[in-house]
Amino acid sequence: MDIKKKQLIAICGLDCEKCDAYIATKNNDQALREKTAKRWAELNNAPILPEHINCDGCRMDGAKTVFCSSLCEIRKCAVTKGFKTCGECPEKDTCPKVGAIWQHNQQAKKNLKSL
Repeated sequence: MDIKKKQLIAICGLDCEKCDAYIATKNNDQALREKTAKRWAELNNAPILPEHINCDGCRMDGAKTVFCSSLCEIRKCAVTKGFKTCGECPEKDTCPKVGAIWQHNQQAKKNLKSL
């Protein structure tokens, strides 16, 4: 995996290149921004608007969605602890925060092992 691909693996292990916010940003797709904002607002019970759906990747320089920059508890935790990803954390296998992601997306955990 090349350096840029590795940086497009989020802190939790999700693949940013498969994220609708990342795709909408790269393709300047307003319809996808609107769809993603609506879905994320419902899932997170938070006021997420289409203009918040701009992201260059969780661990990349540049834009972050409002969710990733200020609402994501996983990102906050890793940054506070000084970890680049959850893969560095000794508590990762028992962590309920990242465990919720890995329960629904086994590939995310595998992605962190490839870094």
